[in-house]
Amino acid sequence: MINKKPSIIVICGPTGIGKTSAGIETAQAFGGEIISADSMQVYKYLDIGTAKPTKQETMRVFHHMIDIIDPDEDFSAAKFASMGNEIINRLEKENKVPFIVGGTGLYIKALVHGLFDVKPASDSDFKIHLKKQAKEYGTKFLYDQLKKLDSKAADKIHQNDTFRIIRALEVFESTGVSISEHQKKHGFSENRFNVLKVGLNMEREALYRQIEKRVDFMIEAGFEDEVKRLLDMNYAADLKSMQSIGYRHMTDYITGRTTLDEAIRTLKQDTRRFAKRQLTWFNADQNIIWVRPDQVEDIKILVGKFLNTGSDLQ
Repeated sequence: MINKKPSIIVICGPTGIGKTSAGIETAQAFGGEIISADSMQVYKYLDIGTAKPTKQETMRVFHHMIDIIDPDEDFSAAKFASMGNEIINRLEKENKVPFIVGGTGLYIKALVHGLFDVKPASDSDFKIHLKKQAKEYGTKFLYDQLKKLDSKAADKIHQNDTFRIIRALEVFESTGVSISEHQKKHGFSENRFNVLKVGLNMEREALYRQIEKRVDFMIEAGFEDEVKRLLDMNYAADLKSMQSIGYRHMTDYITGRTTLDEAIRTLKQDTRRFAKRQLTWFNADQNIIWVRPDQVEDIKILVGKFLNTGSDLQ
């Protein structure tokens, strides 16, 4: 007897486009639960800057993978995939539909396809050496090393993402092969689940205006006070969580490295660029069905057909 793969629905797209709203409305219509695929929403206390769903929204649909670790803890795509897989299997037994909602493309890819099996020792001398270098010379020093060794990986990793930079350097050191080559060989070709992927997109300038309005709302909602609280709780400015978009900009203002107006200007600019990178990532996936954020009824029709057939709508 062949075991049937669990069916999951992915709702993805760039930051600020309305994934949370569309995901909640669709999941509620099918009695589903949401697994957040957002690399920053996993952190406790990072609320306004990560646009976490409100209490009212989480009361409508149960959300997983939000507020699960402290800001100074490490998290990865591999951990997300492992935990997400457990949640999906549990929801299947409960006859509930899993909705994967978020914009972290690597997390979604790792969950759907798995990751290549290369695991450098977590306490290796080389990793300790890299962490010391990052502390002494800054993350960009390691990023420049990665660009020389594996430019393809460097193009996909932000220069402030210490965790992923060290991971890529570790893989090269321990195997003699770049992480991008490992990923190419792995191929990410096999689905671990029956998957419907729905992507949200809209006219680029309209998206950018929406992003700018969201940044203004974050400031009005008390984003500065949120970052001050995190710093007062002794969460260092160089943590991966605190180097994320928004948090590093507000930290620069709070610590006197820039003005509030400049922090807001660069935050809007960097968020627009981030959205563009997300769209580039998702556009490479030929299995995504694209809709506008206001086409929630169309998403529901797609989900209904998918669940009735029990297979990919490709």
